Amino acid sequence: MSLGVRDTIEKLGSYGTGGLGYVGGLGYLGLDTLRWMLRGLVGRPKLRLDALSFQMVRVGVKAIGIIALVHLFIGMILAFELAPILEDYGMLSQLATIIVKAVFPQLAPIFAAIVLSGFAGAAIAAELGTMVVSEEILALETMGLNPIRFLVVPRVLACIVMLACLTLVADVVAWAGGLLVYTAALNLRWREFYDVTISVLVARDLWVGLIKSGFFAVLVSLVSCYEGLRVSGGAEGVGRATTRSVVLSIVGIIVCNMILTVFFFYFWPAQA
Repeated sequence: MSLGVRDTIEKLGSYGTGGLGYVGGLGYLGLDTLRWMLRGLVGRPKLRLDALSFQMVRVGVKAIGIIALVHLFIGMILAFELAPILEDYGMLSQLATIIVKAVFPQLAPIFAAIVLSGFAGAAIAAELGTMVVSEEILALETMGLNPIRFLVVPRVLACIVMLACLTLVADVVAWAGGLLVYTAALNLRWREFYDVTISVLVARDLWVGLIKSGFFAVLVSLVSCYEGLRVSGGAEGVGRATTRSVVLSIVGIIVCNMILTVFFFYFWPAQA
């Protein structure tokens, strides 16, 4: 076997081993977080509501503006792109159908999660990484305080709750963007757009989007916390962890969405 082929195989093996180790570490963090979360919700010590509310404001409330702006443009872009094609087939009245079926179960949770990964995920990784570098995490452990309970659980819970809320905001704003184009640019009646929306929107569309947002929130928050807690190398390491958390979160969101889409396709298909 040539040296080049052997080096390639060794690199592939190291990537595979590193990937499995990363997934394993992420899984251990997830299980530990779930254990402390359940203890905080139904047992003792109780979850600190002030820490949770602080993280909810930081993660979700402050992201409403950027989420609304992004999804307003998404709704408008969909309307502008699809209107000429639908008009050629005499189906312009079905523009609302396509926007609803594209945004509610797919685009809204995906783009809301991607924005969350850049808006909150990077901040979480940088904050925890800075605490590791400055030995604040070590100080917590020295005082007998579990970092998962005090630092990770509030952030994960806040991401789950607020991403679901942000997804609902994204649904409404993207729909409003389509409505704006339908009435202002195409000079059609808003009532037609509204009536079609009511006729095609079903509970499945909302629930699929919310379920996906829950998975995406867990993924983004755990990846960000994991990257922050394993920082090494000082300020440079914090920067690497921040970048890696965003990149891995976005890749994970797309992969997770594909898996969930296939699952819903077979086990909860959309009705014609």
